Amino acid sequence: MRQKQIMLKALELFVSKGFSETKISDIADALGISVGLLFHYYESKEALYKSLVAMGAEFSKRPEMIEFDDPLDYFAKTIDGLFGAAAEQPWVFQMFVLMSQARRPGIPEEIRQLAFSVDQVSYSAGIIRQGQEQGVIREGNADALAYTFWCSVQGIMEQHIITPDMPLPPTEWVTAILKK
Repeated sequence: MRQKQIMLKALELFVSKGFSETKISDIADALGISVGLLFHYYESKEALYKSLVAMGAEFSKRPEMIEFDDPLDYFAKTIDGLFGAAAEQPWVFQMFVLMSQARRPGIPEEIRQLAFSVDQVSYSAGIIRQGQEQGVIREGNADALAYTFWCSVQGIMEQHIITPDMPLPPTEWVTAILKK
């Protein structure tokens, strides 16, 4: 229970302040616990951040487990899953943003590589190619289309963190990026 509280508060602070600006004492203070107790669970700020990125990497494998009828169905189910999970567990949006932030320079290299191990773009580009062959996804560079799709999802996630009462767009609006 305590470990989950630490992770959720750290996630919130890392996303809002960034890795370098978040101090271990900030996390402890926000939780009302001592730095010593926090160190009982995590030996360093880097270890805590790495555990969050590892959790995000594991969570990011879920879209590859989605069963779908056609390529557009895959993307619709992906969006429905992300937005649905975030409605019940708001930290899902924060995790999505953290995984992007973890790829930036200034993050310890081992953690950056863990974040880069998640490659939804390549996986999505393969599905886009299938959809192009079937005539349901627009023509064009499949990698560029995958980046366009995921960048729009990223923007929605980031904006929702800044403006939590922002209405989420219908799934069809996001998948329309790809539709022929």
